[in-house]
Amino acid sequence: MSHKYLQLVVISLFLMLTISNKIIAQPDQIERLWYNEEKTAKIQVYKSTNGKFYGKIVWLKEPLRDGKVKIDIHNPDKKRHNDPIIGLMILNDFQKKGTNEYVEGTIYDPKNGKKYSCNILYKDNKLDVRGYYGFSFFGRTTIWTKTED
Repeated sequence: MSHKYLQLVVISLFLMLTISNKIIAQPDQIERLWYNEEKTAKIQVYKSTNGKFYGKIVWLKEPLRDGKVKIDIHNPDKKRHNDPIIGLMILNDFQKKGTNEYVEGTIYDPKNGKKYSCNILYKDNKLDVRGYYGFSFFGRTTIWTKTED
């Protein structure tokens, strides 16, 4: 077998593996940009290398407060008060359960500085985001919609 032929085989195998991995590794249905219920923020939801889902604020309708970038002034950790809201991680550690449920995560609300247990249900191209304390029935559900992006 010639050296050039061997190189061609190796390159062909590499390309086939690369292409097949791209085809197989389709993004999950919730991996995209979402509007919060009020459409005042866009949240980028993504799957991390640990297999869990996360979301961070990437856009605000009103990014400024008193002429300055909005910061996390309600965070209970005073060291985080200067963290910008844009870029803030608000969804953490969600595990996919079945086809449309994402469970055992948390959601952080920068409006009040509180963190809640949270489950997400994907249905009708929307997210039912339910934050709660203790038991799910002690909570509130908001509906997030897909952005046009």
